Amino acid sequence: MVVKKYIVKSMNEAMSKIKYDLGSDAVIISQRKVKKQGIFGFFSPKLIEVTAAVDNSRSAQKREKVYAKPQYAEDSSDLNESVEALKRAMQKHEETSRVQKRKVSNEIEDKNSENRILREMEEMKKLIGNISSSKVDEEEKSQIELKLEEADVNKRYINEIVKSVMEDKSNIDETLKLKNALEKNVEISNTEEKGIITFVGPTGVGKTTTIAKLAGKFSLIEKKKVGLITVDTYRIGAVEQLKTYADIMNLPFKVVLTLKEMDEAIKSMQNCDIILVDTTGRSSKNKMQISELRAFVNKTNSSNINLVISATTKNRDLEAIVDGYRQLDFQNVIITKLDETTTYGAIVNILNYAHKPISYVTTGQNVPDDIRRISKGEIISLVLGEDNVC
Repeated sequence: MVVKKYIVKSMNEAMSKIKYDLGSDAVIISQRKVKKQGIFGFFSPKLIEVTAAVDNSRSAQKREKVYAKPQYAEDSSDLNESVEALKRAMQKHEETSRVQKRKVSNEIEDKNSENRILREMEEMKKLIGNISSSKVDEEEKSQIELKLEEADVNKRYINEIVKSVMEDKSNIDETLKLKNALEKNVEISNTEEKGIITFVGPTGVGKTTTIAKLAGKFSLIEKKKVGLITVDTYRIGAVEQLKTYADIMNLPFKVVLTLKEMDEAIKSMQNCDIILVDTTGRSSKNKMQISELRAFVNKTNSSNINLVISATTKNRDLEAIVDGYRQLDFQNVIITKLDETTTYGAIVNILNYAHKPISYVTTGQNVPDDIRRISKGEIISLVLGEDNVC
């Protein structure tokens, strides 16, 4: 019996060596995997230790035949077995590859599905946000409209104001946006108070009392030389009323009936710092009367003509008044009787329609106290109900 060990890389190599050395009758007794000795063996592939044996007499008889075979010759059954093993390995590899590809494909599909869901969720969030924002905008719009309607602001201006508020995308408080929108068409007069100041307007708005208040302000408080002229010959009571104020304040006073008398009255008061001219109250519908009044106003050569309107005037009436007096080319607006109303939208209505600045407001009958300048902030506070004239 001959026993021999082989250290080989594969069983094919072992079989070849065994057949070459021991012949085809040799049998494999054992086989095990071993590592190559030395420090580099740790990084080398594992080897196979194969132990084979053969009967001495049978081995000697066939050695020459075996020797005659080429080194690479192998038994056909072993070669078939190797081929089959290789096929199985390749099939396993292909199956593994298919599984991996399917897994990757599923992962990609899952990822795409996840991304699609996320996109849909974002779109839904935006849609919900837009709906919520739209709902909030509508609620704010309704509140603003109600607030302005309660203040008796003209519907036409309410729409313009609301539009301005809705278009304001700044990060400020909604109330401040509303105030800014209201202020856009509110202008305060900066006309210098000197020379000839003329007052026009319909009857019953308080022109004469307003002139008396300003006369007291200029003469008693500001110590200016003031003269008074009236062309209101149709209302004797008004003439007497203004004359009484002139006598009390010791101010020069003239009543004029013609254009010539207007020239003479003005010349007689050349030494005055300020001349206040009261005019006849005329209906804005009567074009002939307005034309007659225009002649007197032009004769004064005044660059400070004030249209006097009551805060209690209805919207339609105030527009008719403004239209009727436009031909007098007034520069400023005085709004009277703020103490006789509980809502102040008329201020916004008048200034928006007339497109003229406001010079004074009156707040009572006391002379000369109940007349004053007013700021934009005060007007807006009155309109929004944040303040009152008392």
